[in-house]
Amino acid sequence: MLTERVSAEVMSSVVAPENPSPNAMAPKEVELILVKEQNGVQFTSSTLVVPAQTHPSGEEERETWGKKIDFLLSVIGFAVDLANVWRFPYLCYKNGGGAFLVPYLFFMVIAGMPLFYMELALGQYNREGAAGVWKICPIFKGVGFTVILISLYVGFYYNVIISWALFYLFSSFTSELPWVHCNNTWNSPNCSDWAENGSVSDIYKATPAQEYFERGVLHIQDSNGIDDLGRPRWQLTSCLAVVIILLYFSLWKGVKTSGKVVWITATMPYVVLTVLLLRGVTLPGAIDGIKAYLSVDFLKLCDAKVWIEAATQICFSLGVGFGVLIAFSSYNKFSNNCYRDAIITSSINSLTSFFSGFVVFSFLGYMSHKHNVALDKVARDGAGLVFVIYPEAIATLPGSSVWAVIFFIMLLTLGIDSAMGGMESVITGLIDEFKFLHKHRELFTLFIVVSTFLISLFCVTNGGMYVFTLLDHFAAGTSILFGVLIEAIGISWFYGVDRFSDDIREMIGHRPGRYWRLCWKFVSPCFLLFMVVVSFAMFNPPNYGSYTFPPWANMVGWCLAMSSMTMVPLYAIYKLCTLPGKFCNRLAYAITPETEHHLVENGEVRQFTVSAPSSSLCL
Repeated sequence: MLTERVSAEVMSSVVAPENPSPNAMAPKEVELILVKEQNGVQFTSSTLVVPAQTHPSGEEERETWGKKIDFLLSVIGFAVDLANVWRFPYLCYKNGGGAFLVPYLFFMVIAGMPLFYMELALGQYNREGAAGVWKICPIFKGVGFTVILISLYVGFYYNVIISWALFYLFSSFTSELPWVHCNNTWNSPNCSDWAENGSVSDIYKATPAQEYFERGVLHIQDSNGIDDLGRPRWQLTSCLAVVIILLYFSLWKGVKTSGKVVWITATMPYVVLTVLLLRGVTLPGAIDGIKAYLSVDFLKLCDAKVWIEAATQICFSLGVGFGVLIAFSSYNKFSNNCYRDAIITSSINSLTSFFSGFVVFSFLGYMSHKHNVALDKVARDGAGLVFVIYPEAIATLPGSSVWAVIFFIMLLTLGIDSAMGGMESVITGLIDEFKFLHKHRELFTLFIVVSTFLISLFCVTNGGMYVFTLLDHFAAGTSILFGVLIEAIGISWFYGVDRFSDDIREMIGHRPGRYWRLCWKFVSPCFLLFMVVVSFAMFNPPNYGSYTFPPWANMVGWCLAMSSMTMVPLYAIYKLCTLPGKFCNRLAYAITPETEHHLVENGEVRQFTVSAPSSSLCL
């Protein structure tokens, strides 16, 4: 018996599809078996042998989400985070109530959704992480490392917020919540209950909930500032370790495991928010709080600051620029309708922000009514809302311990899936860039989460809140806006909107409409450039309460921010120096997709014209 393997490419008329798609180019073989009978007649039988699916480059086919809903829940879980609860409702109330929705929705339509759609399509078509996708324009690969670094930096302090929520959750399993009275060991002489406060101005200076957070949890009274951190506190360190363990076992096997975890972490917040709303609207004063949240003051729209805050909220609430959307969509099937996904998930994110406002302000209205103070005396944003004001409101309810457990489970799930997204951006981005890591994903994931844990220990010391504030202020502010700006320029002006639109048509069967193309090429880059300029112009040094950071701390913060932004020019210089040929040829290689480098040898550059050989750049 004679067995011979013949490549299917040789027999293209038999097995090659007429119009092969990039994800259907895996090599196939036909096994021909020749059998010789005794009478001299030969019979031929054939068997189609399909080896493991591979990329055109010869690598094993990329894993995909187990189900489409796994992807959608992962994106929603990442985009819907703690800021949806503690940031948007307060901004809406402060900036004209319902009128704030005008600039918010305006920027959502012209920038938020187009950029969200762009990242999903970019990752799905190229099927690589934040750095690897820039094979479409190699000189811009530095922006991939920029967003990977930003996601890593954010993980250093974002996991700490989750550990605070876990600490509060454990503390809620008592008959009386520990932030109700002033007779605890951590309380100061200045602590006083609401009913004992003689003036409204003193309300937030030493309430039991305020002192529990700052003195009972953070122990900030034992530190004199960022230069006096002390040792990590074992209680918060233990909670942080639990968070890291949860993250590791959610991520170690890739999207096959994380796609199942989000069934709980992405849906639980909606269940809890609904339960809290049903309870909140029954409280006295809740309707007044909701009315204040929705009250319309169109005169606020004349204030430029309102528009700037709306634009800033859009930039950060959707999660563009962290590399997470690119990483998640890279595990989609090639023909997945990323356009529909972008519309659905970005809309759900904004609706969740709006919905959470009803929950927050029903309880704030209750607090205002209960203590007979103006609403603006209890309304605040940030950690003070979810770790001080809301726990204090819950403590006054019958069955307060049960409500506290429910609330902090919501915070825990809100934080976990957002943290998973940031970690996945780092892991996917690096293992796609350094291929040898693919076989060691479990170990590499362990390395990333342990490294994050070790850095995060600075945030759980006595002075850890100062480190947390510094990281929060510098890690993902101007740098994330800069990264998205460079990303938009690279795709729209160097790779080309038309080419990008053709890629999308190859995936979903039709090109994006003219509106999307105009936003990608002109509107979104101009919007992002404006935001970067505003971010620099309106920069204020960080502070925590009355504490002002020393100059050296601000320098460290700026070094952190610049370390991610400088990846763009540094990688561009590295690429131009390592490519072959004269400068103009190196530049041509650097702005041409890697799959088209053979065209550069013939002087063909798709987007630009190569300088004449006599040019000084080519000498």
